[in-house]
Amino acid sequence: MALYTIADLHLSESTDKPMDVFGKQWENHKERLEAAWRETVREEDTVVIPGDISWGMRFENTEKDLLFIHSLPGHKIIGKGNHDYWWGTLTKLYGFRDRIGATSIDFLFNNAYKTEGKVICGTRGWFPDGSYGPEDEKIVLREAGRLARSIEAGRALLEEGDELLVFLHYPPAFGGVKCAPLAEILWAEDVKRCYYGHLHGISNQLTEKSLGKTDLHLIAADALGFKPLLIE
Repeated sequence: MALYTIADLHLSESTDKPMDVFGKQWENHKERLEAAWRETVREEDTVVIPGDISWGMRFENTEKDLLFIHSLPGHKIIGKGNHDYWWGTLTKLYGFRDRIGATSIDFLFNNAYKTEGKVICGTRGWFPDGSYGPEDEKIVLREAGRLARSIEAGRALLEEGDELLVFLHYPPAFGGVKCAPLAEILWAEDVKRCYYGHLHGISNQLTEKSLGKTDLHLIAADALGFKPLLIE
């Protein structure tokens, strides 16, 4: 079994949101994603997808997108992105998943999963900025709390030799600025690797490669050429 990750699928089977308006790199991105996924991922593998899953605004607008993900090989663990307005409580998420039969999908939300010596934790996060307003402060503290709960759940799954990995949607640091409440948790928990999406069309030279002792990896779909990344 292997562990892969890729963020920002930006599917829109039930909504009018063609991604090629954001550049030629997004032309036929769903078809390219499917081809690369099927060439790479096996049924026994796991793929973590940290956010921006579907442009649908409500559950009913995401059914075709989730069924498309379900149709691909592997166990999928998906997190929330800034465009996932359809997201709900875990009870509602699993109720909808089971109702449409997309049972190869699980949700990363105040919880954790283990596969092949890797413990998967994470949350959406918030943008790195040194000038948060009052509303930003509320959001980032809530996200920090969710990350802490996820890591706590992950710690309960850890065995000797396991590695705890964190998956965020937003980068925890960018352009020399960090999201301090999340960064402090990564440091306190001695997280060695963190994977994130959200950034598109960004020069690799502008992305932060580390945050203290935590290595940072951009895994937005377009940055990966729409091929899931193997986590060694």
